[in-house]
Amino acid sequence: MTIRPLKTEADYQAALTEVERLFDAQPNTAEADYLDVLTILVSVYEDEHYAIPKPDPIEAIKYYMESRGLTRSDLVRFMGSRERVAEVLIQPYALGVRVRGRMHAKGIDSVSARAS
Repeated sequence: MTIRPLKTEADYQAALTEVERLFDAQPNTAEADYLDVLTILVSVYEDEHYAIPKPDPIEAIKYYMESRGLTRSDLVRFMGSRERVAEVLIQPYALGVRVRGRMHAKGIDSVSARAS
């Protein structure tokens, strides 16, 4: 059992194959420990080479609206006025803490968590 950093795509693919082989390892065994270490190495490699960028907050709001059939009018209760909704959706704008808090309280976590 050799532990070493994943430096190449070949290293990464080999680690994925090994993770798959060890996936059903019994807890508290050497194989399970090896699996734990491999999954950490794979995760670090993926974070460095396959990172998923955070969405633009305004695009996230628009996606949320579209996926739930919401209109701009539905956002007024979070943002205060139709003008404010238009201002936020049309122009690049950092959402204020109060607006993010109201949206978070209503379950719009995917937007509020990335709006800072």
